Amino acid sequence: MNTPLLILIAGPYRSGTGGDPALIARNLERLEEAAAPIHRLGHVPMIGEWVALPVLRGLSDGAAGDEAGEDGDVMYETARRLLQHCDAVLRLPGASAGADKDVEIALQRGLPVYRSVDEIPAAVRAV
Repeated sequence: MNTPLLILIAGPYRSGTGGDPALIARNLERLEEAAAPIHRLGHVPMIGEWVALPVLRGLSDGAAGDEAGEDGDVMYETARRLLQHCDAVLRLPGASAGADKDVEIALQRGLPVYRSVDEIPAAVRAV
């Protein structure tokens, strides 16, 4: 592989949290823990929440909603749009309808879906 990939890291964000901000923050930390290893392999890590959360703040002045409401719609739509630019998906463990949808979209586009960072091939760096 010669070109770095833009890899979407997909996994639970709100799922299983009951809306608890501390549990949501921990889920985001788990997603972010995969970013450095992907970068070390020569790729560009991407997390949909990195894009969607500022959008939500701009649309709702930071008001928290529920996953089935506007927040969920913005999260899913942002991920759908983002996947039009991604080259692969890393699906982390855990129940998540949004992450499952990311995988479905990736497979429809013919993108690789990795289940572990260990499955991701390193990008060859130019010398």
